Amino acid sequence: MSRTFPDAAALPARYMIRMELLTSLLSPLALAGAILVTLVAGMVKGAIGFAMPLIMISGMSLFLDPLLAVAALILPIVVSNIWQSLRGGFARAGAAVREYAVYIGIVSVSILISAQFLTSIPSQTLYLVIGVPVTLLCAIQLFGLRLVIPAAVRKPAELIIALIAGVLGGLTGTWGPPTVLYLVAIETPKAKQIVVQGVIYGLGSVMLLAGHLTSGVLNAGNVWLSALLVIPALLGQGLGFRIHDRIDQETFRKATLAVLLIAGLNLIRRGLFG
Repeated sequence: MSRTFPDAAALPARYMIRMELLTSLLSPLALAGAILVTLVAGMVKGAIGFAMPLIMISGMSLFLDPLLAVAALILPIVVSNIWQSLRGGFARAGAAVREYAVYIGIVSVSILISAQFLTSIPSQTLYLVIGVPVTLLCAIQLFGLRLVIPAAVRKPAELIIALIAGVLGGLTGTWGPPTVLYLVAIETPKAKQIVVQGVIYGLGSVMLLAGHLTSGVLNAGNVWLSALLVIPALLGQGLGFRIHDRIDQETFRKATLAVLLIAGLNLIRRGLFG
């Protein structure tokens, strides 16, 4: 028996409205590009635990308005971070919350507050603010100097880095680079780092969602694009988890720094040349 498909006129009005909203935001080619970028971002996130917002904002800003790119990544990072944080079970996620409660609290509050200022700060300035320090720190470590935060100064370092991460998160949708550099500097084991990142990003992304619902960046006109991109994000993340399970600690560290370096260089390029 051959399958029949309803024509557009037969579709419920609510589906037609959603389709019209999507097509009014971007062309079919741009939509395909957004899906592909999100798939790749999900794969990288699954493999090393982060970089989805960096890849999505860097990739989609090539053909989308930066504010629309920020709105598009919000739901994918919320859902993917929940999956990442709970992949090791509720017990490990709960332990991570207790151990990093101060860091998580500062990041979350800073994201919520700084998100309100997103529309008043030039996007190119934000790219440079993130890209320059990330690139320098990653390059230093990849070329031999290993940055380690001694236990004696971990608490003040945690406070400062959490504040920086939260402010950048609210303004750009990405608080991964400072967080990852901090976890690498305190020599967090690979398996634990994935869980900790998932918890920090998961709770932070909920605050990002709340902040941008308030700021108006995520709204009824673009939320359907963000919802659609959840699908390629999860597909890519599932593939990335398989890669993660096959790499050792040192390879994981170098891959993490390499991805950060590439992302940082791209952000600098965007900040300088648009």
